[in-house]
Amino acid sequence: MNLRPLADRVIVKRIESETKTASGIYIPDNAAEKPDQGEVLAVGPGKKNDKGELGAMSVKVGDRVLFGKYSGQTVKVDGDELLVMKEDDLFAIVEK
Repeated sequence: MNLRPLADRVIVKRIESETKTASGIYIPDNAAEKPDQGEVLAVGPGKKNDKGELGAMSVKVGDRVLFGKYSGQTVKVDGDELLVMKEDDLFAIVEK
């Protein structure tokens, strides 16, 4: 199934965090926090301004982004857990 976000929404797949600390201790799944980084899978066309013109999106497919722990709406697509959120909910793009 393909998702095409509307307006200024983006579809993000969480990037799983490490399950092992730097000192070698394994963190059980129930104690691990949800990761706050993800990869952008799809981007909407942009939000319309007062003149009816589409504003350009700041992110593109493939960008690694930071977002809040409780940002977005979780949806399941083909067994994958994805987040649908507005571009405003994103904090930053992680540069490589």
